[in-house]
Amino acid sequence: MQNTWLKNVKLNYSKNVIDVVQFGSSVVEGKEFRDIDIAVIFNKISVKEQLNESQLIKNQLKKFTEKDIHITSLDFHSLFEESNFAREGILFYGISLIDGKKFPEKLGLRPLVQIQYSLKKFSKKDKIRFNYLLSGRGGKYGLLRKYGGSLIAPGIININPEHEKVFLDDIKKINLDIDVKKIYLVNE
Repeated sequence: MQNTWLKNVKLNYSKNVIDVVQFGSSVVEGKEFRDIDIAVIFNKISVKEQLNESQLIKNQLKKFTEKDIHITSLDFHSLFEESNFAREGILFYGISLIDGKKFPEKLGLRPLVQIQYSLKKFSKKDKIRFNYLLSGRGGKYGLLRKYGGSLIAPGIININPEHEKVFLDDIKKINLDIDVKKIYLVNE
């Protein structure tokens, strides 16, 4: 996965920082990325303090990569504002650099990509081929096991967001009749 460089990052930050979250194309397997998007989420402090502390975190992260780092500074309230264009990326794909957990799970949500498909127009041979793609054959893992996906019902698959691109790229080689939705499950 592209974000393996983050696994052992130890950051120094103030008590005003709620979390430091990587999001965007750099956390989605198989996507090309030019820079690394980082959101620093703060308690309610002044914008000047946010910018200063964000810059300190950015300087620490620069030691771990040659890629450009794009920092977004937010307080917890502005994270949820409709005008925040990074909101979906943070709330759906975000991974905490502080503890390595998915950011939405800290809010009690489990993000999933749900893929609905239809095999009605397929020949029997193509249906079998599609099943092998999902479940595997001859000792090889299928997409579901390889990427931790699950078959919820006939024609409905759930996968983790970070595997969305590679999973869909393989499915589209065989089946173009799909519907993709981003959903959240509430953790109990």
